[in-house]
Parts: sequence; C-alpha cells; structure tokens
Amino acid sequence: MKSSIWICALSALLLSGLTSIAQGEKKDQKPAEKPAATTPDFTDPSKLTEKAPDTFKVRFDTTKGPITIEVTRSQAPHGADRFYNLVRSGFFKDIAFFRVIPGFMCQFGIQGDPKVAAAWQSASIPDDPVKASNTRGSITFATAGPDTRTTQLFINLVDNTRLDGMGFAPFGKVIKGMDVVDKINGEYGEGAPGGRGPNQGRIQAQGNDYLKKDFPNLDYIKSASILP
Repeated sequence: MKSSIWICALSALLLSGLTSIAQGEKKDQKPAEKPAATTPDFTDPSKLTEKAPDTFKVRFDTTKGPITIEVTRSQAPHGADRFYNLVRSGFFKDIAFFRVIPGFMCQFGIQGDPKVAAAWQSASIPDDPVKASNTRGSITFATAGPDTRTTQLFINLVDNTRLDGMGFAPFGKVIKGMDVVDKINGEYGEGAPGGRGPNQGRIQAQGNDYLKKDFPNLDYIKSASILP
C-alpha cells in the first residue's frame, strides 16, 4: 500500500515537473516577428504604380501649418494614382512651393534632390478627362501639353474654371487648412524668365540648394502622409 502511494506521488511529481518545463519553454518562446513594412523607393518611378483607393485623405505638414486634402479617384484616376504613390513613398519631403501667384494658384512638386528630380522628369502619366472643376481649393497636376504630367501640382487659390477647358483635371480638394494655403508666401510671384521667381530649369538642375540660397522666404511641404 505504501509502495503504491509512493509510486503515485512520484508520478505526480514527475508529471508536475514535466508540465513546468513545458510551460517554461513555452513562456520563453518569442512570438514570430512580423516582417517590417517597407516604404517604396521614391527615386525609382517604375516601382510606384500602385492603384489608389477610391477615396483617401492626405495631410501635408507645411512651414505654414497643416493642410488636409481629400482625393476622389474617379475624378482623375491616373492623377490620383500618381499622387497616392508619391505620398506613400515619401516624395513630398522638403518640397518647395516654388511658384505662388496670389489670386491664381500655388505650385509645387519638384524634388529638392536634382538626381531624384531628373529621374521623374520624363516619368509622365496619361491625361485624364476633366470631370471636376478647378474651383478654389482643388488640387491638379500641372501639364506642359498632352500626356506630360509628372510630379508638379498646384492648388487653386480662387475659382479657375477657365482651366477646365485646357485639360487640367483636378483629382481632389483641400478640406481643411485652406487658410494655411492662403498664407503660403507669394512674394516672388511668377517664375523666371517671365517673373522674379525661381527658374524651373535651375530648380531641376540645382534643387533646394538654389532655392534656399536665392529665395530664402519660400514655404515648403515638410512631409506628407496618408491619413487612416
């Protein structure tokens, strides 16, 4: 009888020990790490071709304050896709509002690194039919002719509906922070050679070094992000 009790006790002790070891091993195991999310490389236009959501919001943090833009892809799908990929890749970092004409619009989108700007110079997207109007607060890609849109954009400071018939297709609108847009510095006005503002050729070739030396009062987009 005593032997049976001792064997049972020993079995219970061993079982308890094995359970403790098993629990200890399980406790020490680390959960499998999830692969880190990678940010697309904005220096390579060929990799930035993801389709944008039907609607999404973007926050610009600028030297004058935050601006929120709501994009509706159906208004201009090619433009919305390009904008979405530029934002999510981190392209809009330290980007100058280099052409600001009060009573008209503010233009931006040339990368401050000349090597990156050169990579995008010929990375054009097809035109979109104009479905929305260039009213105050709308955001639109600049163009130099058919199928030439790359990375330059502008925000309409007033109703510029005359641009609708010229092929400028808005894809979104400022929904918060239009008062910030109105404060963006327009002291330099039109760009050279027609005005006293920055020369686009020199921005492409020399980047932000040129802008910050010769036009120190320009405002900038410090960063951009897609809102949840």
